[in-house]
Amino acid sequence: MNVIPRPHDLLWLRSESALLLVSEAWVGHHWHAELPVVVRRDRHAEGLIPVGVRGERREQRAAGWVHAADIVRVTTPESLAERDVLRDSPFAAYRPVQAALALADMRWPWRWGVTGSTGYALATGRPVLHPESDLDVILRAPQPLARDLLQQWQTQTTRLPCRVDTQVETESGAFALSEWLRAGRALVKTATGPLLTASPWSREPQ
Repeated sequence: MNVIPRPHDLLWLRSESALLLVSEAWVGHHWHAELPVVVRRDRHAEGLIPVGVRGERREQRAAGWVHAADIVRVTTPESLAERDVLRDSPFAAYRPVQAALALADMRWPWRWGVTGSTGYALATGRPVLHPESDLDVILRAPQPLARDLLQQWQTQTTRLPCRVDTQVETESGAFALSEWLRAGRALVKTATGPLLTASPWSREPQ
C-alpha cells in the first residue's frame, strides 16, 4: 500500500508471518492476521514499521515490526471518529462512544480521532470495552494550536459521560493536553524517547 502509517493507525497484515521480531509467547496463541496491530512510536535502521499487538488481557501487550509491503489495510483514528461509525457501532450505548459522539457533533478547527480500547472496539467489533472505560483521543496538530481553543476542548471533555484522555500529536511526537494546560510544559513522546518541554511544537527543552 502506498501509505505511510502514523502512530495509532490500525494495520491489518497479509499473514501471521508478516509480524516480525515478537518474543512474547502468547502472541502466537492469541493474535492472527484477522486482527489489527497498532502503529507505535519507534525507529528501525532498516525502515520497518513499529507496531504493537493487543492480547486478550490488559497486561498482554507486545512490540513488533512489519514491512510496509505486508500491510493490506489501514484504519485511522480519524475515520473511527466519524459520526456514522460511532452511531452504527454495536457499542454505541457505551459511555466512551457516547462521549465521542458528543465531540463529533461539535465543530473543531483540527482533525481528531479515537484511539485506545474504544478505537480498537470500533475497528474490530471485539468486546474490549466496558461501561466504565475511558475515551482516548488524539488531536492532529502539525502546527501550533491556540491555547484558548485547546482549553475549550479540555473543558468540553470534562462534561462528557466518561473520562477523556487527549493526546496532541505534533510532527515530532505527542503530549498529554491536560498536563500541558495544567503545568505549562509536557513530556513529548518522540520516536527517539521522551522530551520535557514548554514548547512541544518547537521541541525546546525546558
